[in-house]
Amino acid sequence: MSVTLHIAAEQWRGRVRRYTENAAAAGVTVVPVAKGNGYGFGNAVLAAESARLGVATIAAGTYEEVPAVAAAFGGDVLVLTPWRPGPATPGDERVVHTVSRLEDLRGLAAGDTRPRVVVEVLTSMRRHGVAPGELDEVAKLIDAVRFEGFALHLPLTGDHTAEATALARQAFAAAPGAARTVWVSHLTPAHAATVGRDTGAEIRLRVATALWLGDRAGLAPKATVLDVHRVRRGETYGYRQRRCRRDGTLLVVAGGTAHGIAMQAPTAASTLRQRATALARGGLEAGGRALSPFRVAGRQRWFAEPPHMQCSMIWLPDGVTPPVVGDEVDVEVRFTTTAFDTLVWG
Repeated sequence: MSVTLHIAAEQWRGRVRRYTENAAAAGVTVVPVAKGNGYGFGNAVLAAESARLGVATIAAGTYEEVPAVAAAFGGDVLVLTPWRPGPATPGDERVVHTVSRLEDLRGLAAGDTRPRVVVEVLTSMRRHGVAPGELDEVAKLIDAVRFEGFALHLPLTGDHTAEATALARQAFAAAPGAARTVWVSHLTPAHAATVGRDTGAEIRLRVATALWLGDRAGLAPKATVLDVHRVRRGETYGYRQRRCRRDGTLLVVAGGTAHGIAMQAPTAASTLRQRATALARGGLEAGGRALSPFRVAGRQRWFAEPPHMQCSMIWLPDGVTPPVVGDEVDVEVRFTTTAFDTLVWG
């Protein structure tokens, strides 16, 4: 009785393999990313699937995620979160550290462990990275570590091929004898290949969503029906004892806040239509109505009340034949925030 992700294994694995092979044919090496909730699959699963692909390196989000990833993947592990002085002491031969501050690179260079290091350069994303003006100082320090290239974390929107090319050229001009490798995120394989061709660099494309979730046709999230209750107008229900405004059915289905159900990030609305939709949704919620992600009889249904921790109460109007206990209903999820109870490979 759970929230389950049904995976058409052959279809999904075939698409993941084709993405990797097509990138390789373009001269780009794919570095799969396993971080956070593992994009709905879990990091250990993605690490095992990366091993199945035969790639040499996988990327983890944080140092805390490295043990689970490294246990399921026998190759190198790039840590995307920049290294800072503290518990994550360099030493594991399989771990490649990302360095984004000149002072941190100085600290690693002064030690005697000679850790494996990728230096991140600040892009228009402006999240982490050494400033391009500091690259001359970076060049003076990289011989004291095992330098494995420069990293570029680019924005999601727009084509940033030209920006990546310009920054890579600037980095290599400052350090002409350094490893000519660029680790890049948020470029297509074709655009990444263009950067490689125009800079003479080996390109390692760190990729997650496009790899694991690029085509969701073979991925079917489902929620189990736990209980079905016929209710009449005027009867009360739920934690907040709301009264039914008309006859209908209450469905209790698996999936609540602990699974990430109905948990939303701030809206990224940028168009007038998107803003109008966000305003309309906010108005409905202010009036006590919220559309759930659960679909019954072909339609998205309303929450009867806000989701509980591990289940939700859904309202079905009179005239809709309810499912029975044990049935599964479709649920629309955001894979990066959903914790599935079970993965079913078919």
